[in-house]
Amino acid sequence: AHDRPHEFHYWSKDRILELTAVMPRILITLTLLAVVQAGIAMAQVDVGRDLFMENCVACHGETARGDGPRADGIDGEVPDLTLIARRNGGEFPLVETMSFIDGDTRESRYSPAMPKFSDTLFASPMILYDTGDGIATPTPSALVALVEYLQSIQQ
Repeated sequence: AHDRPHEFHYWSKDRILELTAVMPRILITLTLLAVVQAGIAMAQVDVGRDLFMENCVACHGETARGDGPRADGIDGEVPDLTLIARRNGGEFPLVETMSFIDGDTRESRYSPAMPKFSDTLFASPMILYDTGDGIATPTPSALVALVEYLQSIQQ
């Protein structure tokens, strides 16, 4: 279509000025979106912390280290939940942790005293949540919040 295939087309000075005038608004919009998204994530962690304090502190303790007031009376190990990622080679096992909490999977090394939370969790609204595989799956919002809290306290 061009007579000279290697001819470069430069933007006019007016076009460059138009774009530079719009750039600050674009950057502000992108920054605000990032702040809103971070705020939503932090709110989710706060909800997760509240759920943890309501449902898990008795056994796992306020610091999630397995030293709650009921821990001594439980047969089996009450795990330190701040070390989940460390026990998994440095990666937080998101799907496995979700399944464990809701009662789908339980490893025999931990006490069967841990209640299944599926009834409590499934009473919360379902949200579409991508666990890292690129597929948004309907998941109880309370489960997402609790697991995101646990992920936030990893050491």
